[in-house]
Amino acid sequence: MKILTDERCLEFSRPHHPEHPDRVSSVLARLRTQSRVGLEMLTPPDLPEESLLRGHTARHLERIKAPAGDFDDDTPGYAGIFEHARRAAAGAVEAMRLARKGETAFSLLRPPGHHASWERAKGFCYLNSMAIAALEARVQGSRRVAVFDFDVHHGDGTEEILTGCPGVAFFSVHQFPSYPGTGAAHNGPNSFNYPVPPNSLRQDYLRGLGRAIEDLKRFEPDLLGVSAGFDAYVHDPVGEQGLEVDDYYWLGQVFRGLEAPVFSILEGGYSNDLPELVLAYLAGLEGK
Repeated sequence: MKILTDERCLEFSRPHHPEHPDRVSSVLARLRTQSRVGLEMLTPPDLPEESLLRGHTARHLERIKAPAGDFDDDTPGYAGIFEHARRAAAGAVEAMRLARKGETAFSLLRPPGHHASWERAKGFCYLNSMAIAALEARVQGSRRVAVFDFDVHHGDGTEEILTGCPGVAFFSVHQFPSYPGTGAAHNGPNSFNYPVPPNSLRQDYLRGLGRAIEDLKRFEPDLLGVSAGFDAYVHDPVGEQGLEVDDYYWLGQVFRGLEAPVFSILEGGYSNDLPELVLAYLAGLEGK
């Protein structure tokens, strides 16, 4: 399995902000010392702005390049955040390219992206890496691209960008009501939402995932992009759900069992157990 990463993503932070560098550094440390899954670490190549413009307006890119303060209370205007976000998008696009060549790939970079919309940075997100990668895949010849988002928060930015796009379908299983307040029902012809109430039983959350997976199978994608957020975990300080480590292994197994090639990117996940959750997911993808 290929892991796309770049340790420059550890260079920005704000005290007490949940989206902090340890999210990636701790996972990298765990992956480098484990022997369960065979991994190759790669640095993604630079991504041209042409690709970013598939998911965002030029005006949005200019705002990210030169922030006029914070974008909102959750989304700081870090110095150099455009380049950090562009590298995260580059990781997603390179993971997609590797998947189309038959490799399994996971992009382990920050910041996350699934709340970023056409023209707005929010919810820790600046550029929508998954939407950019899905649209790039269409340009490169994939005919039926599915995006499956299992972060505990609705991928509202991904939904906004991809709704109505030919040859693309978006599936999101998430807590509702919760931030960002969207995702209560299906939206448009190709965006499918599976809301789960806060503090649900583990079985109920798994049931929501199962419904979404069955609909995903019916779509019959020729490429699957997974927005892998690990904050529905029982000990996550941000989510209010009850998934266990084994559930992420199961998700990896399910995606491995599909006929479509799979690539994944890190979205949320803020517990100290994130390294074990990511490793379990990767082991499921590899059947280990």
